[in-house]
Amino acid sequence: MHIPDGFLTPGVAAAAAVPAAGAVAYGLRHARSRLDERRVPLLGLTAAFVFAAQMLNFPVAGGTSGHLLGAALCAVLLGPWLACVAMAVVLTAQAFLFADGGVTALGANVLNMGVIGAVGAGLGLALAVRLLPLGRTAFLALAGIAAWGAVMLGALATAIQLGLSGTVPLGVVLPPMLSVHALIGVGEAVVTVAALGAVLATRPDLVAIRPRGLAPLVVPTAVSGRAS
Repeated sequence: MHIPDGFLTPGVAAAAAVPAAGAVAYGLRHARSRLDERRVPLLGLTAAFVFAAQMLNFPVAGGTSGHLLGAALCAVLLGPWLACVAMAVVLTAQAFLFADGGVTALGANVLNMGVIGAVGAGLGLALAVRLLPLGRTAFLALAGIAAWGAVMLGALATAIQLGLSGTVPLGVVLPPMLSVHALIGVGEAVVTVAALGAVLATRPDLVAIRPRGLAPLVVPTAVSGRAS
């Protein structure tokens, strides 16, 4: 999903960079009031996980690549706006240190993965939590759906940007982008549900977006008796 340098026209790159920069700036402002001693380590660990997950790339038509995103998991753990900042940091490091995604296309990559992916999934889940009486299972199911949807929407945005830039016709790049990422999205959903389920089972207080009253799972201890 990373777009390399030279694949977007200056106009498309600029049009994508403006909302991306605005979202990151809002996220940084939001971070001043939300980051505390508990969230700072979680922010670092989540960003490291996303960085590692995105390093495994699968080639897709049009010169782009597919990979696990980590956006929905990041949004549930940190909240949508902190997740956007974390995704932006990861994508910036990848672009400058590993040439994974172009510097000139950084705004588009942040928009596709950090804003559409993380902010979109986070706000959608936050709205669902507020409006629906969700239990643990239903919440995890929605998180998995949000993870899949974040991958698909990011892939769709990438294909549209490539088509608008004339790099590759939209009708050529869109089918493989969506088909490949539909499969990647399934893996994304499984990883998101597994990781989130583990955190909810032990430290639900660390999860920024969660149903109210969700308590850690209580595992009954074995009671030993004397042999008669």
